[in-house]
Amino acid sequence: MKTPSIKRAILASLVAMSLATAASAQAAEGVQNIVLVHGAWVNGSGWKPVYDILTKDGYHVSVAEHPLTSFQDDTTAVKRMVDMQDGPTILVGHSYGGAIITDVGNDPKVVGLVYIAAHALDQGETEVSNGKKYPSATSKTPDIKKTADGFLYLDPTKYAADFAADLAPQQAQFEANAQELTAATVFAAPAGHPAWKDKPSWYAVATADRIINPDLERMYARRANSHTIEVAGASHSVYQSHPKEVAALIEQAAKSAGVAK
Repeated sequence: MKTPSIKRAILASLVAMSLATAASAQAAEGVQNIVLVHGAWVNGSGWKPVYDILTKDGYHVSVAEHPLTSFQDDTTAVKRMVDMQDGPTILVGHSYGGAIITDVGNDPKVVGLVYIAAHALDQGETEVSNGKKYPSATSKTPDIKKTADGFLYLDPTKYAADFAADLAPQQAQFEANAQELTAATVFAAPAGHPAWKDKPSWYAVATADRIINPDLERMYARRANSHTIEVAGASHSVYQSHPKEVAALIEQAAKSAGVAK
């Protein structure tokens, strides 16, 4: 016959196990590993609002920090992060990060791609060439500057209006002065075989984007047959200004790709 103390210990153990199971139940429905990839002129810290939602919902989330020094350097850094995952993985790319996940997404661990106001290039395309077909609001302005050694950055006085119009002014100004300079060569790097031709994809269009023409984003999504949402009034910083919508799309991808597996 069990004593009251033994019964209490067993009950406590069962409760703990139940709580642990509930905490991870949502993520367990599909893919648990998510890798977030930032774009040009920012770093991985901008993903924190999305990261917080995803981790609270039980996902294992990694934020890739790539150097923005060359397309090869950047894909190598993200591939290294994918290699660290313990199973099927969803890759999420913002802006130039979309070009990166289109390449790295060919890795067998990657089972789904999520583009957040991002470039989803086809083989041989470049961001520069597609930008000429679909000019952005900043393409004919002097807002994009170049250093003597070939790195691009946004004029800090124009950064908020061009990149982050729907963020708090103080936050946008900080990001303007903390932006990660980006090698100009990455925007002219031709794409190889695109992973979206072989794997399911999801796309969030930012309808007030001034960095990438929203019509170019729509073309990318349509061509890749992506599951698409449009975030009304969102700037290029949509992943920061609308983290709930972005996180929900990523979770949809994780669950759907998990079922597909």
